[in-house]
Amino acid sequence: MILFERESLMKPINLQHRITDLLFIATIVCLSFYFTYAAVQGQYGLFNNLEFTLRNTELEQELNRLTRKTIIIEEKVYRLSNQYLDLDLLDEQARKILGMARADEIILP
Repeated sequence: MILFERESLMKPINLQHRITDLLFIATIVCLSFYFTYAAVQGQYGLFNNLEFTLRNTELEQELNRLTRKTIIIEEKVYRLSNQYLDLDLLDEQARKILGMARADEIILP
């Protein structure tokens, strides 16, 4: 009985088992590399996440700038409307658009 156990322990490993083990390890390594690459470089990876965050910040700044510009334009339109007529602004815009300012005049926006 003891001889039988020793013989079974000393048997060489079958070549097919070695190939299967190597294929399994190679598959695990390849999958690990793939998922690591996808986590860093993929569509929803770390680098794209940082890029989206920066683009979002840029677009929010652009939105704030355009909102301020829109408010200024709306204020000028209101000041030139029928409900409220600012004669100084009207004179400024007319001179600016028609080019009727004299050489010694400075038009401030």
